[in-house]
Amino acid sequence: MRRWRITLGVLAATAICGCKATPPSRAEASIVWSLKHHLTVGGHGDRNPLASTPKAIADGKEAFSHYCVACHGLDGQNTGVPFANRLSPPPPSLASKNVQQYSDGQLKWVIDNGLRPSGMPGSSGILSDDEIWSIVVYIRHLPQAGSLGEPGMYASEQP
Repeated sequence: MRRWRITLGVLAATAICGCKATPPSRAEASIVWSLKHHLTVGGHGDRNPLASTPKAIADGKEAFSHYCVACHGLDGQNTGVPFANRLSPPPPSLASKNVQQYSDGQLKWVIDNGLRPSGMPGSSGILSDDEIWSIVVYIRHLPQAGSLGEPGMYASEQP
């Protein structure tokens, strides 16, 4: 009976301590970054067939506004997304160094397939390849954080 109580106590203490969410250490973040950039995210060698023209950027912004804006905001940096910091993990700023270091092919792969368990859904069957490639062009040319103000879907909710 005593052994059972000790085992139960150890399991309870482990569960309580194990439920604590803390930010990853630098070493953990570095390991995860390396895994994502070199092993788990495909598309390394895929080349974007779209040039970075004003039209491609505008097309990418349009496609982005239909699929990505709900979590990333119109500027790709979570502007106007009231729940962004409450997601676990929160959506990254697409202007961040970690995101911008992906190749174009890797960005397309992430948009197409998603990133599990991050909450990033795949767009396979929703967006065409041309739409995804144009989003990649837009991600490479994001405006300054907050420069677009509140996305329209939230602005209409305010008095």
